[in-house]
Amino acid sequence: MKILLTGAAGNVGFETLKKLIGKENEVTVLEIDSGKNRKKLKQYKNIVNVVFGSVTDEELINRLVIDKDVIIHLAAVIPPLADEKPELAREVNYYGTVNIVNAIKKQKKQPFLIYSSSISVYGDRLKNYNIRTNDKLEASLGDYYAETKIAAENIIQKSNISYTIFRLGAVMGRPKIDPLMFHMPLKTKLEIISNINAGEAFAKAVDHLKELEGQVFNLCGGEQCRTSYYEFLENMFRIYGLNVKYINKNAFAIDNFHCGYYVDGYKINKILQFENDSLETYYERLEKETPKFKKFFTKIFSRPIIYFLQRKSPFLSNNRID
Repeated sequence: MKILLTGAAGNVGFETLKKLIGKENEVTVLEIDSGKNRKKLKQYKNIVNVVFGSVTDEELINRLVIDKDVIIHLAAVIPPLADEKPELAREVNYYGTVNIVNAIKKQKKQPFLIYSSSISVYGDRLKNYNIRTNDKLEASLGDYYAETKIAAENIIQKSNISYTIFRLGAVMGRPKIDPLMFHMPLKTKLEIISNINAGEAFAKAVDHLKELEGQVFNLCGGEQCRTSYYEFLENMFRIYGLNVKYINKNAFAIDNFHCGYYVDGYKINKILQFENDSLETYYERLEKETPKFKKFFTKIFSRPIIYFLQRKSPFLSNNRID
């Protein structure tokens, strides 16, 4: 099968690529040209056709779509960059998808589109945290990334092409400590999916196109991957050697984010059988991958590290008392 994979060096894209090349597929990958991406994809240059460019390049997309059977579209500008540069996010996430849809329409034999959307399209679900695919799509205030995903979904669903849409939950690989962490309320219900399982789902989808056609699925890790955001942070801090007791809870938002539990996520797992991780297996893997010397130093400097990080929170100055 001839496959075009966009965003192949990303968190999910790279895992998808590794799963695809284990099968009898002819894979072309599209990724932004950077030293980091070239280094990451170098090991596969003799196995797949690596193309460096952007989904915003209409002429390039028209060429790459020719003779393809499946397009797995994962390329996107994600937060925090999407929040900092909303125009770029719209150009890549929305107009890039428009380019792909239009290129598909031009083909005599149209390829099947597998599109990666996001749980962010459901907006703030802090109170009503059980999420289903037929729930209203409503981005949280100021969530430009979610707005681009909703717009891209609309284009795909109105296009008359063969497609399926996966609304990804909270994808976890090796998370970086970033000020964006403060935007999620600590009481948020959180269902994670490892980047490994997410990649497996996209790769397996190639073999189940008839079952997936025209449908939207909520894709995450299942009941064994459910927790609260505060409990998740506790475990992540423990793994990285940081002491959660130094966290000031007032540094976190109290609303206007996203996430929750996918109560209908079992539907896509029935077809693809990809939910192999649990919170425990994910934490164990991350623990093994965390260098001991780094953990040693973060333990020693835990308090100043957290203090410095919290200074970047936009919410701490509100002096809230929960």
